Amino acid sequence: MGQEEEMGEEEDKAKRVLEEDSPKSTEVINRRKEKKRKKKMLLKEAKKADKRGVCYLSRVPPHMDPLKLRQVLSQFGDIQRIYLTPEDPAARVHRKRAGGFRGQGFSEGWVEFAKRSVAKRVAKMLNGEQIGGRKRSSFYYDLWNIKYLSKFKWDDLTGEIAYKNATRVQKLALELSAAKREGDFYLSKVDRSRALSSIEERMKKMVSSQKRKLLQESGAASELPGDQQFPKVIRQFPQTQPVVDKARESKPRLSKELLAGVSAFLCLHIA
Repeated sequence: MGQEEEMGEEEDKAKRVLEEDSPKSTEVINRRKEKKRKKKMLLKEAKKADKRGVCYLSRVPPHMDPLKLRQVLSQFGDIQRIYLTPEDPAARVHRKRAGGFRGQGFSEGWVEFAKRSVAKRVAKMLNGEQIGGRKRSSFYYDLWNIKYLSKFKWDDLTGEIAYKNATRVQKLALELSAAKREGDFYLSKVDRSRALSSIEERMKKMVSSQKRKLLQESGAASELPGDQQFPKVIRQFPQTQPVVDKARESKPRLSKELLAGVSAFLCLHIA
């Protein structure tokens, strides 16, 4: 029994070695290693993100873009990410028609610094101050409108942007569905009006064809000789005498002579 158990254990070990040497097992092992490595990297990035600070720009000067903003602010500290919100397309069209700046403008922005302390220092130092730089730059006389956002992370910004995009897509889908319903309703009304007009035209044609047939028949009958023409049918309906006439006849009437005598008697007495 002991020898048999040893033989079974050796066979299991041999099977495990073969499975580990097989290509499928190596792929599984590599995937697990890759997952562990990615997990470690994510944990490191999360720790670094906790140390970062985000500043908010309530106004972005004209001619300022992410590249120029990075060049200006990088002298104060290490910058990780920058996001500037594009302005409203209607405002851009209005500015172009008025003869202003024809490039891309931005309404607000966010800047992520590698260290929270640097972000606080930059916001305190630059807020309300002149941007400066080269005097030839178009934003030399503009002022900084910058504020440090405490307990704010870049993930909050990306989540807000994703939410805004989702709401915009949803609104667009609702507007498209409403426009589609209106179009379908209009087309159904157009089809209905066409069907009604075709029915009216058919009825008119039927009436005109019937009139033509009647005229043709009447014309053919008039063309026949007198013996073959059909006599006109005149219908007579019996009329009953009204009840009022019978009542008048049944009432007793005074004679004209009696009425003449009464009138003469009254004239004599009056005279």
